[in-house]
Amino acid sequence: MISFFINLYHLLKTVVVKIKNDGNFKLLFFVLVILLIGATFFYTQIEDWTTIDAFYFSVMTMSTVGYGDLVPTTTIGKIFTIIYTFLSIGTFVAFTAKTVEIIIENNQIDKFKFRKFFNQHKRKNENRRS
Repeated sequence: MISFFINLYHLLKTVVVKIKNDGNFKLLFFVLVILLIGATFFYTQIEDWTTIDAFYFSVMTMSTVGYGDLVPTTTIGKIFTIIYTFLSIGTFVAFTAKTVEIIIENNQIDKFKFRKFFNQHKRKNENRRS
């Protein structure tokens, strides 16, 4: 359980740093949040769902999980859901791909730093022996 929180911390730290430095990541994050807020607001108003139910449905639809426990019942709700599905799935996939790319990039940088440190330490020890 501790490793989960450590990994979550590293993920959130990476996201915060990249939001500040990476324009593409910032844009994807912004669009993702706007889609979630907009869909949540829409479902609370049109489908008369609670905020939690509307947010839950928005996330489940965006992530393509779709349990089927909540279903839009109005015609406008169904049409909105079709459009929202196309927009949100693409955004979610792009955001997830960018996040994975960033994590892999950070791991490669960490490996490079470790190797550089290790090689410098190794050379110092070899020079002392000579």
